Amino acid sequence: MSDDAHTIVQRTARGFEAAVATVSRVAAGLAALACLCCFTLVCYAIAMRYFFNQPQAWSDEAVAWLVTAAVMLAIPEAQRRGEHIGVDALTEKLRGRSKRAAALLGVVSVAAVAYLFVSEGLEMVQFTHMIGVLSNVLPDIPLWAVQALVPIGGALLVLVTVSQILCHLAGLEPLSVRKTRPDALE
Repeated sequence: MSDDAHTIVQRTARGFEAAVATVSRVAAGLAALACLCCFTLVCYAIAMRYFFNQPQAWSDEAVAWLVTAAVMLAIPEAQRRGEHIGVDALTEKLRGRSKRAAALLGVVSVAAVAYLFVSEGLEMVQFTHMIGVLSNVLPDIPLWAVQALVPIGGALLVLVTVSQILCHLAGLEPLSVRKTRPDALE
């Protein structure tokens, strides 16, 4: 590949990475909002139960939905920033190409899991929608709408991993990982 073509590939990878980073940050912001709503709802439920003797049965289910939203929307940003759980015992000893190959293998592994979130999540949503399952406590809420968070989060994670794979294949280290991890690839 010529130097000009290599540069174009690298610029394209960086541009895609920047666009995905923006989407990932927005999702993380929504996850933070879900956490704040979860905290507020738990406080409300506690106050209603213990101060007014009026337990709110729906609040437990709504909190579970908010936790699902927080997790599924935050996972892509954690991957993008390299803040996921990893086993460093082996990778700390690697250098050069071996370290890059291990990093790429890790990203590809996460991409495979993200694909499963999307495919299995879509199947779950389609089935729940087909049989018309509604919330146990809030019967106006179809469960497929809440379950849709699983494939949405998976799709966001796929975007992040594809951007990271493109960077690795273009001979670049993903920027977000390099900026946030002191042990980043050399």
